[in-house]
Amino acid sequence: MAPLHKGGTGREESQERRRLSLNPFFGEADPTGSMTLAPPKHQLPDGPMPPMTAYQLVHDELMLDGNSRLNLATFVTTWMEPEAGKLMAECRDKNMIDKDEYPRTAELERRCVAMLADLWHAPDPSTTVGCSTTGSSEACMLAGMALKRRWAKRNADRYPGPGAKPNLVMGVNVQVCWDKFCNFWEVEPRLVPMEGDRFHIDPQAAAELCDENTIGVVAILGSTFDGSYEPVMEVCEALDALKERKGLDIPVHVDGASGAMVAPFVDPELVWDFRLPRVASINTSGHKYGLVYPGVGWALWRSPEDLPEELVFRVNYLGGDMPTFALNFSRPGAQVVAQYYTFLRLGREGFRAVQQTTRDVAQSLARKVEKLGDFRLLTRGDQLPVFAVTTAPDITNYDVFDVARRLREHGWLVPAYTFPPNREDLSVLRFVCRNGFSADLAALLVEDLGRIMPSLRKQSAPLSKDKAAATGFHH
Repeated sequence: MAPLHKGGTGREESQERRRLSLNPFFGEADPTGSMTLAPPKHQLPDGPMPPMTAYQLVHDELMLDGNSRLNLATFVTTWMEPEAGKLMAECRDKNMIDKDEYPRTAELERRCVAMLADLWHAPDPSTTVGCSTTGSSEACMLAGMALKRRWAKRNADRYPGPGAKPNLVMGVNVQVCWDKFCNFWEVEPRLVPMEGDRFHIDPQAAAELCDENTIGVVAILGSTFDGSYEPVMEVCEALDALKERKGLDIPVHVDGASGAMVAPFVDPELVWDFRLPRVASINTSGHKYGLVYPGVGWALWRSPEDLPEELVFRVNYLGGDMPTFALNFSRPGAQVVAQYYTFLRLGREGFRAVQQTTRDVAQSLARKVEKLGDFRLLTRGDQLPVFAVTTAPDITNYDVFDVARRLREHGWLVPAYTFPPNREDLSVLRFVCRNGFSADLAALLVEDLGRIMPSLRKQSAPLSKDKAAATGFHH
């Protein structure tokens, strides 16, 4: 996790250093007159400056950021068409919560929900309840709140009370937002650990963790650790069997942050969505494989019965009823508009072509990395266009943290991290391929990887002592 930002670092720089920090040309008309000192960094300047000067100062500092197109750590979209950017600029001043003031933006949100309901095989897309969010983290919080409230209503005779603490069952590989949900909403997390070559949830183990206090089971369509789909159908089947044995009726939430916008197009035969009666809700990130700049997410519930009415606030617009359900209040409508643009622009066939191309690039890159002989593939990019590798068994003189560090010297951000219980012994590199990461870029990455291998192979031992500090993986 990124550290919380703190205030000033103490005494400001000397006047001379501040003077030399500013390029004289930044003075709009007179290089010596418009600005004689760079502004302080940790307190407001005494007065204003020309807009071009302010722009140039910020622009120059941001040059030290990494190149987002070379960032293979993030799942977030880093490229969109200029037309999408133009639409977002036109809508950046629209507040998404003001549905009465911006009825057409609200209508585009409603249409996106209907499109996703149809895409995910909701029994009746016209009655499916859903909303946009700032991303999957908020969507997961909303889905978890609905699960807890439904459980609380069913157990009103004993909750709150002793022995009635709600719990949520999930794999140890869940995204950190689920840990936050359990912490913030006082739900006990029950985690299925990794075992051997199983890096995500085990359906039977998940069912065995369930009891009368279980609010639901989370299944992930695309683990962030290795890009693999969790077996949603098998989880539902295990819970069906549990209901037969013990009468426990446990709903499933599918965290489809990434896979829910991949599987419908390139794995249409995979049954993971509302076709499974036990799936009560699904979320996705529009700003991941939904192909929109951050931040937009979506949360959908099978039917109105799956989202407790008391959690929903209602806004009247154009004489109609618009339900709202969100943790945030004010947020821009630009990302929702961009999502609708992308749905219109691509359609099903366009999405299929984009996601298949991204998967093809990932699989090709995985094969080339494996061909180097120094790495063992854990996944191959054949589910999410994401794959994870670890060093081959005979490699002892360097590790994945060394590889990540050396790739960063070439501008590539490839995260290295250690797996959670019970596979803390396993450290991996993860490659996330997105639209905009072309076969040409993948070839350049392989070339740079090949360039650093000779010096890595000459090391006497791994250089990364502190694995926690060395990792570039922060979910």
